[in-house]
Amino acid sequence: TPLLEQARDEAIAALAAESVGAMQAAFDLTIDYLKQREQFGGPIGRFQALQHRAAEMLVELEQARSMAYLAAAVLEEPDLNERRKQLSAVKVQLARSGRFIAEQAIQLHGGIGVTKEYAVAHYYARLMMMDLQFGDAEFHLNRIAAAGGLA
Repeated sequence: TPLLEQARDEAIAALAAESVGAMQAAFDLTIDYLKQREQFGGPIGRFQALQHRAAEMLVELEQARSMAYLAAAVLEEPDLNERRKQLSAVKVQLARSGRFIAEQAIQLHGGIGVTKEYAVAHYYARLMMMDLQFGDAEFHLNRIAAAGGLA
């Protein structure tokens, strides 16, 4: 029914906002860690390879943020098929960005990143669960393909 579809779409938009918040928190924790953790006489954040990984995380975060804005904007779309395709694109990008940011955060934290006591592990788990809510990335990619693509 149209009312249930609207509720699902609004829930996806809300999930997108929560997802970006979790990604931002994981990113912030990682940047703080890179500034504080010392190795070879200085913070590990001075190493160019780690700076590149942090920059890639930031790019993914901003892509996810843009898609969360799209999710909010597309809720007013009267064409159900167009709204569905756009929200599927949102879900796909959020899944990709969320996985990348969460995995990089764990990698850059090292062993502490996977401990239950550390927040990064919680953000990882929540981002993985958000990917599954209302259909995972594969479901939404198939939905876009079945609709003839985004163009």
